[in-house]
Amino acid sequence: MASGRKRRRPIVTANWKMHGDLASLSVLAAAIGDKTAGSSVEVVLCPPFPYLIPIAATLDGTIRLGAQDVHFEGPGPHTGDVAASMLADLGCRYAIVGHSERRANHGETDETVRRKAAALMEAGVHPIVCVGETLEQRESGETEAVLERQLAESLRGLTADADRFVIAYEPVWAIGTGRTATPDQGQRAHAFLRQRLGSIESAEVAECVRIQYGGSVTRDNAAALFSCSDIDGGLIGGASLDAGSFAAIVAACVA
Repeated sequence: MASGRKRRRPIVTANWKMHGDLASLSVLAAAIGDKTAGSSVEVVLCPPFPYLIPIAATLDGTIRLGAQDVHFEGPGPHTGDVAASMLADLGCRYAIVGHSERRANHGETDETVRRKAAALMEAGVHPIVCVGETLEQRESGETEAVLERQLAESLRGLTADADRFVIAYEPVWAIGTGRTATPDQGQRAHAFLRQRLGSIESAEVAECVRIQYGGSVTRDNAAALFSCSDIDGGLIGGASLDAGSFAAIVAACVA
């Protein structure tokens, strides 16, 4: 287990995916702001693209605005896509890249993820880089090999700027399934990722990088997961759509 957790500020990200409408998400954002006010945890809200501007207007500066994706090219002829510079212009502090749903539904590769992360960092936006294995890969004993490949290829050339990205470990078999990694499984994966970061860059860099857990986190299991020394918060899907549940997860980061 890593020994430097207290030096890393916990971060909890709400990934609202393709849920909600403007009215309901505006109410949700305001409620989350009220319920997490004064927290030492860094809270990030990632609404659907059409609602970035109105949701940004509801935030008071203590909650960070994030996006769910980005294109790796700059502004140009890419119909339906959004450039990193545009996200920065809107005030996005973070953007998710490489989520398992993007990898599965849109054929994104580690190289695509790397290019997106690089574009975000160039624009001054912090990428949240997702990695994780499928159930078949876990049951075949391939978890560490998959994580090592995704980490090395998705962050190739970027790890020297450790304070500018976040890693999210999201076992694919736990995304939206109700199945959650046990604290021991989560800690082992997070510790492995931190150890590999240390080998790629340095132990000092590895100790600085925040690694979130994502995969059916709830108010009931958050405290056990976040008590692990290498888990620095969560990338929260379904539970982030309820302000009370999400606030309880945020509170569990510092319990």
